[in-house]
Amino acid sequence: MLDRLRRRVFWTPRQKFLTLLVTTALVVGAGGWGLYTVLEPEDRSCAPGVARPANSTECVGVDGTGHDFRVPALTAVTAAIGRENAALKPGEYATVALLLPITSTDPGTAEKILRELQGAYAYQYRANHESNSETPRIRLVLANTGNKNAHWRTVVDRLTTMTGAPDRLRAVSGVATSSAEVREAVTALTGAGIAVVGTTITADDLANGPGRDRFPGLARVSPTNSDEARALAHFGRVDAARAILVQDSRTGDHYIDTLRSAFAESLKGAPYEPQLYTSPTDNTEEGNTANTFRQITHLICDTRAETVFFAGRHTQLRQFINALGSRGCADRAFTVLTGDEGSYLGADTKLNRAALGRKLTVRYAALAHPDAWKPGSGRTVPATGGSVVAFDTFLTDIARADEKPVPLRDGQAIVAYDAMATAVHAIRQATPPDAPYPELADVVTQWPQVKGSLRVQGASGWICLDNHGNPYNKAVPIVELAPDGTQRYVQTAWPEGRPPAESCLPPKKG
Repeated sequence: MLDRLRRRVFWTPRQKFLTLLVTTALVVGAGGWGLYTVLEPEDRSCAPGVARPANSTECVGVDGTGHDFRVPALTAVTAAIGRENAALKPGEYATVALLLPITSTDPGTAEKILRELQGAYAYQYRANHESNSETPRIRLVLANTGNKNAHWRTVVDRLTTMTGAPDRLRAVSGVATSSAEVREAVTALTGAGIAVVGTTITADDLANGPGRDRFPGLARVSPTNSDEARALAHFGRVDAARAILVQDSRTGDHYIDTLRSAFAESLKGAPYEPQLYTSPTDNTEEGNTANTFRQITHLICDTRAETVFFAGRHTQLRQFINALGSRGCADRAFTVLTGDEGSYLGADTKLNRAALGRKLTVRYAALAHPDAWKPGSGRTVPATGGSVVAFDTFLTDIARADEKPVPLRDGQAIVAYDAMATAVHAIRQATPPDAPYPELADVVTQWPQVKGSLRVQGASGWICLDNHGNPYNKAVPIVELAPDGTQRYVQTAWPEGRPPAESCLPPKKG
């Protein structure tokens, strides 16, 4: 009893006072920490020049140090690029940026991006080590525009500040999809006087031409959709009376829009109106188009058509092929012809490969193929338009891009290598004999001279540019998708119906 009384009389006030002090300290400390977390901005950096935009987990920006943008599949090749860049001395190099949606969530696009990085690095290494010490040396940086190119503006704004020292950005390559975002990015870059070399862009309206040089300084190493369609027509000798067009009715996708127009031009006089479907806003999604294709196959069976031209992206192409595999008129044979998006099918696990063994042949106009410039049984390599030597050189170079063999069947690594070769060609041709690097404005003027004996000996074929930066009569490998997923080379077709002359000089137009 006495002890309890002593605690109440003597300890309780002291305990209250100490408790008050401790509580106050805790509250003030917690408040201070809370205020700090509110006022101090979150560290969203991923690497120098790369950060996570607000409300995004992607690492977006420009990097040449070896950062992989948190994409593990890219770690080996980005590390190789970082090592190559680290070996360069200040003032001895010009920079080329590879503009791509590096953090794309679409599996097909992600695979394509890996191959593009491998191809670009392979030529960077050749330019710095296997070109008789030509100058300037080449620094390669990766410019990630984010999934679906959503952050292209942030990245392009950064690139336009890199034309001076120490970067001396002189060209941008990559530029691989014919989308509205890429079109805007190309417009901004060329508007800033920066040379751009597209890899796999094929849309006709993302190109220059007579009276419409809307992208001054743009060059491409892939043929346009119109050239692909012309090459397919020469290859297939298609009877329009026995052909039909299946097309996406959604507009605004430059690849689809121009492929649709090119195929329609090839089918003038056809007795059947096009069969229409409408893809989802994001055409990498499945949507409900599979239901539409089931109906379209019924209607195709009602026609006399033997050849089906398909103008659409690869997800819908796969759905259409799957539907044709279950068609009611299984006794009739069909050939589907399409553009370079067909290259995605080889790795598409949702494709019903059994459909290809049911009198259904799928062929597409590829941008490149490893067998196109390789002698084989029963076929000869064209005497002009490309060379065995150039492709063998590529094989030597691409072997350095990864410890494992780089798959080449989809052509992506080959085209990226050629685009890098074209960019380096322009940079070095524009460099005066007594200067370490060219002026920015001099690089964009080089494209009209990339022809004849000054052509680029590409691994995908000769790159002879017209005065507007488009490849003239570029080789178009026709590829057939086999039931086992093999992308089998059939033969090389040409927009002009035959290989170019040895001079490889585009004719006057108009």
